[in-house]
Amino acid sequence: MLVLAFETSCDETSAAVVRDGVVLANAVSSQITMHAEYGGVVPELAAREHLRNLLPVTHAALRKASVRTEDLDAIAATQGPGLPTALMIGCKAAQALAFTLRKPFRGINHHEAHLYSPWISGTPPAARFDEFQPNVSLIVSGGHTMLVHVMAELEHKVLGSTIDDAAGECFDKTGKLLGLPYPAGPLIDQLAASGNPRAFDFPRPLLNDANDDFSFSGLKTSVRYFLRDHPGLADDPQQLRDLCASVQAAIVEVLVTKTIRTAKRLGVRCVTASGGVTCNRALRMELLARCQKNGFTLRLAEPSLCTDNAAMIGILAERKLLRGQVTSLDAEIEPGMVLAGSDRNSRLTANPTSIRR
Repeated sequence: MLVLAFETSCDETSAAVVRDGVVLANAVSSQITMHAEYGGVVPELAAREHLRNLLPVTHAALRKASVRTEDLDAIAATQGPGLPTALMIGCKAAQALAFTLRKPFRGINHHEAHLYSPWISGTPPAARFDEFQPNVSLIVSGGHTMLVHVMAELEHKVLGSTIDDAAGECFDKTGKLLGLPYPAGPLIDQLAASGNPRAFDFPRPLLNDANDDFSFSGLKTSVRYFLRDHPGLADDPQQLRDLCASVQAAIVEVLVTKTIRTAKRLGVRCVTASGGVTCNRALRMELLARCQKNGFTLRLAEPSLCTDNAAMIGILAERKLLRGQVTSLDAEIEPGMVLAGSDRNSRLTANPTSIRR
């Protein structure tokens, strides 16, 4: 099967071509620089850039894959969650193309695509579902943090999620308090590398709670009060690095401890992680160390597949289409789309104003 997929849920415009589980091309145009001056993603500007960039990235993907539109077997796109105006661009373009070519269309849940992205690897990237194991999966991004029990391919259950700020949101808001430019997450990662993670003691919210939920608003508030009580401290370069390392250590400890504890409780031997925050080096290293200590297999999404991309959309769409799971051409976007299998939808509804990646 030859699938063309679009991803426009937030601030990356992406098109990918997938054939028989292999990513032939994955073109991405990022808007981060444009949104940086506003300190976050501006939905109207994001939609405008998607309109400008979707055709060029599609041409780039088709050209790299040496594929013509008439060769395609199906079209896919992110249906939700995400920014409504951003989702509209990719989803409606995909439906229009599918209608024109008389090909099936498949709408994809963005989080579900992240959920299976750790099984895409190699050069060229290809789905390794023959290596699949039941696992506990951590999806951690700017707008969402959740733990999911994946029992079998396309069979999963959401165990817990963020009840306020997501981990990526905490990184960015902390960075703003420290005077760092948006997006602050990668900068905190860089600064923390030469900082002391034990220099300052910040809270680990819900770390010892028996549930699988997350909360990072209290950590962000703690940083705010700390800076209020220690004026000028962040102006010192080494103190700033220590602050970044200490905040990062708190976030990473919560994410890793709750993930490993859940895997032990469920008796699974595999852990996966995906989403934009999974690019964080400290998180990747600590997950690896804790998994090795407990004898777990660890699968991390490739860095290029952690942020928003159409490759993961196309891979998942192909798996669903091969099972006859087609989406209607008149299906609407779902900005608040939840991950299938959840019985706690109210906690997993997307917040379009805070989603970044």
